[in-house]
Amino acid sequence: MPNPPALPTIRVAFVEDDPLIADALATAIRTADGLQLHGVARSVGEAQTLLALPPAHVLVVDLGLPDGSGIEVIRMAQRLWPDCAVVVSTSFNDQELVMHSLEAGATGYLLKDSAPRHIVDEIRAAQAGGSPISPLIARQLLTRFKQARTPASPAVEVPAAEQAQLSPRERQVLEYITKGFSYEEIAGLMDVTRNTVLSFVRRIYAKLEVRSQVEAIHEARSQGLLAP
Repeated sequence: MPNPPALPTIRVAFVEDDPLIADALATAIRTADGLQLHGVARSVGEAQTLLALPPAHVLVVDLGLPDGSGIEVIRMAQRLWPDCAVVVSTSFNDQELVMHSLEAGATGYLLKDSAPRHIVDEIRAAQAGGSPISPLIARQLLTRFKQARTPASPAVEVPAAEQAQLSPRERQVLEYITKGFSYEEIAGLMDVTRNTVLSFVRRIYAKLEVRSQVEAIHEARSQGLLAP
């Protein structure tokens, strides 16, 4: 029986100024199956040099850098590595920073309380089209969306014909995401593989025309696809 084809290697670069965290993340990437450490930077200046190289598939960025903000790096990556998925990994959980990061082009936002092996899983998710966001950040953003809806601007009921046509399985995945389950947990609950869950997530994002879990939940609720 022929061996199954090898999965393509995911090239990963990161920008991190804390040497202990940088070493732990580099080790996790080097020892993970299917991942290759593409480059490391410890400042905005070094990130400029890094971004002059051929692009990585995933770029992990810290926001608190010694010579500026990681948001500058995200904006540069959008110009120089437009097909690269950018994931923020930081100790800052400020809502404004989260929004600025997503607006700059980040597709995920993780807090540094995540173990390096967990970040490796989220790197794979980002490369596959997912949008990893720490549960605490997701709750904060949903709270922000709720507060933005004032009595003077009530939600408009979307006609059924204009709602995104999600399949029952896609709705099931979205319900689990809303409840805070990880992709691995959803795969177990639905008795499918993690890659199948990621395929559902990609289709959900495409149909709702969004880029993140929080945006997907907000848009689905706006369209009446999820309970408020």
